[in-house]
Amino acid sequence: MDKISVKIEATDGDARATTITSPRGELTTPRFMPVGTRSSIKTIDTADIEALEPQILLGNTYHLMERPGSELIAKLGGLHEFMDWSGHILTDSGGYQVFSLSPKIGPDSVTFKSVYDGSYVEMSPEISMEVQQQLGADIAMAFDICSALPATDKSLESDVDTTLRWAQRCLDAHNHPTQALFGICQGGTNLDLRARSAAATAQLPFDGYAVGGLSVGESRPEMVPALRAAVAELPADKPRYFMGLGDPIGLVEAVRNGIDMFDCVLPTRLARHGTALTSAGRINLKNAKFATDDAPIDPDFEPLNGVDSTSRYSRAYIRHLLTVNEPTAGRIITLHNLSWLIDFVARMRQAIFSGSFDEFTKETYAIFD
Repeated sequence: MDKISVKIEATDGDARATTITSPRGELTTPRFMPVGTRSSIKTIDTADIEALEPQILLGNTYHLMERPGSELIAKLGGLHEFMDWSGHILTDSGGYQVFSLSPKIGPDSVTFKSVYDGSYVEMSPEISMEVQQQLGADIAMAFDICSALPATDKSLESDVDTTLRWAQRCLDAHNHPTQALFGICQGGTNLDLRARSAAATAQLPFDGYAVGGLSVGESRPEMVPALRAAVAELPADKPRYFMGLGDPIGLVEAVRNGIDMFDCVLPTRLARHGTALTSAGRINLKNAKFATDDAPIDPDFEPLNGVDSTSRYSRAYIRHLLTVNEPTAGRIITLHNLSWLIDFVARMRQAIFSGSFDEFTKETYAIFD
């Protein structure tokens, strides 16, 4: 069978609901991927993740390469066995993390200082492919340059050209029999470069395609046209992935423009700082007004699959835990935020089937804008 295939089940404008099939099984889309940077989502364990039923998780190639090492993970059976997770896993290429560390870029690779011990580390398309194949993820990502924004057109063009050269090197180096490989288009907010990068990447025989280098601080009026310019060049019969996106408005905009998959640390990072995603918008549970509030985090949200942290504990109790720096608070809100966002994305899928996606989008803007 193909490493990955897409069946489009419903559309509403450019929004689409699909089923993606891989050797591991099926993924329904739209699909949010929780981020397990070091093979774990902070504050929760694999049993918790199983109850949430996200279908797919994201792991971080750079961090796992550094600690505990991809060779060790391979010896222990790969990332699925290592963390005892039977669902899908996507690993990023390490490109975003590497380029946040101000690397020295050479003709064949980049060199940067480790965040763990300060030693010098080399990363290249070939090394990234080797590491991701050792990790054994179901989907690997090509090694790219994630341009920092704002950036000059000259700098963006250079990054696009390098990313395209590296894309071919990734394809040449990747030989895993069942692991899918996705290409990444770049170009910042320059619409011409976005279109050129996406069109050229789509000509390469990747199993899926990602939009990278957006949702990195640019405004929404800058992000959406750049997203449209990219997606217009991507094939409809392959998965489309927006990298690093997790806010509700951003998600509806991505899906409205034809994206299938997305990931972000936002819901879990917000949770660890006391902020919950709710049917009434974001709420900061550290706020004094919640000190005597006996309501659950979101009274209008039904818990998923027995994940009862969304209804079992009062806002007053959780605020108390936050006030005394009790780590349990982060766990409770993390479970809530992930459960809430996975349900939000499932409701997006339902809206596509019912032809009511525009209404869903307007409701989301009314709550979160």
